[in-house]
Amino acid sequence: MLGRTANGVFWMARYLERAENTARLLDAGFRMAMTRDYLTSEAEWRSLIETVGMTHAYEAAHSSYTGVQVWNFMLRDKANPGNVLAMIEAARTNARAVRTALTREVWEAVNESWMLLKEAMARPVREASLGEVLSTVRRQMTLVRGAMEGSMLRNEIHNFTRLGTFIERGDSTARILDVKYYVLLPSLAWVGSSLDNVQWESVLRSVAGERSYRWLNAGSMDARGIADFLLLDQRFPRSLAFCIDKLRSNLRGLAHEYGHETSAHEKLRALGTRFHEATIESVFEGGLHEFIQEYIACNRRVALAIEQDYRFYA
Repeated sequence: MLGRTANGVFWMARYLERAENTARLLDAGFRMAMTRDYLTSEAEWRSLIETVGMTHAYEAAHSSYTGVQVWNFMLRDKANPGNVLAMIEAARTNARAVRTALTREVWEAVNESWMLLKEAMARPVREASLGEVLSTVRRQMTLVRGAMEGSMLRNEIHNFTRLGTFIERGDSTARILDVKYYVLLPSLAWVGSSLDNVQWESVLRSVAGERSYRWLNAGSMDARGIADFLLLDQRFPRSLAFCIDKLRSNLRGLAHEYGHETSAHEKLRALGTRFHEATIESVFEGGLHEFIQEYIACNRRVALAIEQDYRFYA
């Protein structure tokens, strides 16, 4: 397989996952903002922009954090090159470039998603239609993922799509949890304490984990337990530990395919060792923010190594 094909399916999967994660984050933020007064809801909208790392770009275009400005900025605003519609279009562009490496079902799902969302976001999204737009994003991304899982061979192409998915998913979960502690909280003294259930519910909703967490914990909302769930619980498909495990298995598949390992395997081993030895107690003792930032940096290094290591493979 040519390196450009590997790069195409890798980034197609990354853009699709990032679009879905952004929609989930917006949905949780919208629900949260609706329960708050004006000043508190403005802080909630600001936290969404902080989470996706778009503060400078947003403040260059807007002077305040109102809901309609934030969700349109994140969904369709041309002042934001990382908006959801642009991500779906980038995923489609990559899919079209490597169309012969994809099944018909995958290509059609990606193309249909782009056409539907382009129409849905042709005009500024109003509050009345926001829920439906976000549902469409989540539904279409689920459709694409189902087409991948149900029609693609378990070969190197599949491995590269999975690597793109879990690189992006882990980064999103880490950033959401980090911002929860260091942007939304009124004081660092509250870290690790029993906090507002509505806020914690919004965190779990943004990673599609509310029902799973409640099922495992008899409905209780506990800050330390939620952090443990999102960081270290290998049963939850959006936890950092789960994402690392899937990166490991798909890189192992590539090593088997090509006959040797690369620098990406070494970088992932270092990250995996850190998680294997971690407990939630040791994480809090060393600093949750520091732990998450270390993960984000290591995850980024793994992603860059994957791109560089497989650029010239054929």
